[in-house]
Amino acid sequence: MNPTSNPFSEAFSLIASCDPELIGVILLTLAVTLTSTALAALLGIPLGMLLGLRDFKGRKGLLRLIQTLMGLPPVVAGLIVYLLLSRSGPMGSMALLFTPTAMVLAQFIIIAPIITGLCAASTRQNGLPVLETLKGLGLKGFKTGLILFSELRSILLTSVLAGYGRAVAEVGAVMLVGGNIRYSTRVLTTSIVLETSKGNYGRALALGIILLILSFLVNYVVQLFQERSRGAL
Repeated sequence: MNPTSNPFSEAFSLIASCDPELIGVILLTLAVTLTSTALAALLGIPLGMLLGLRDFKGRKGLLRLIQTLMGLPPVVAGLIVYLLLSRSGPMGSMALLFTPTAMVLAQFIIIAPIITGLCAASTRQNGLPVLETLKGLGLKGFKTGLILFSELRSILLTSVLAGYGRAVAEVGAVMLVGGNIRYSTRVLTTSIVLETSKGNYGRALALGIILLILSFLVNYVVQLFQERSRGAL
C-alpha cells in the first residue's frame, strides 16, 4: 500500500470494483457461517426448549456444562477439531482438515452451546406460562410443540442471531483448522488479519466494511421475517 494513500478511499474503491477474489471470500464466508449456524440451530433450539420446559434428572448438570461451553475459547474448539481431523486423529482418514467442512465443524462446536443456552433461558422465562395455558386448554403432544414454537419464535430467532454473530466474527478456530488458504478456506475475518499484517490497511478496511454489511443484512432479513410473522397472526 502507498503510505500516502487514504485507506478509506482505497477500501471503497475495492468494494466498488467487485474484485473476483473478494467475491469468493464473501461467498465462502456466507456458506460457512450460515451452514454452521443452521446446524447449531437444529440441535440448539429443540435441546434448549427441552431444558427450558422440562425438569429431569441431570438437567442442572447439563445446563452447567452448556453454560461453561458458551464461553469456550475459539482456539480451544479449533484445537479439538484439528486433533480430530489430523492424520493421526480418529477422523484423519476423511481428509477434512484445511477444508470448509472443518471450519463449519469448528464453528458448530463454538455456537451450538450459545444457541442452546440462550434458548433454554428464554424458554424457561417465557415458555412455561404458555405451556401451562395450553395444558389448561387440554392440548398436548405435537400440536402443543407447534404452538409453543410459534409463540416463542421471536426469542428463538434472537438466540440464533446471537450464534450467527459469534460465527461471523470468529477468526481463531477457522484460521487453525482452515489454514487461511487462498481460493479455498480464506474467509473475511482471516483475510482481515492477513491484510492487516501485510500493511494493506485499505483492503483490510474494505473487508471489515463488507463484514459489517453482511451482519446487518442477515439481521435485517430475520427482523423482517419476525415482523411479517407477527402481522400474519
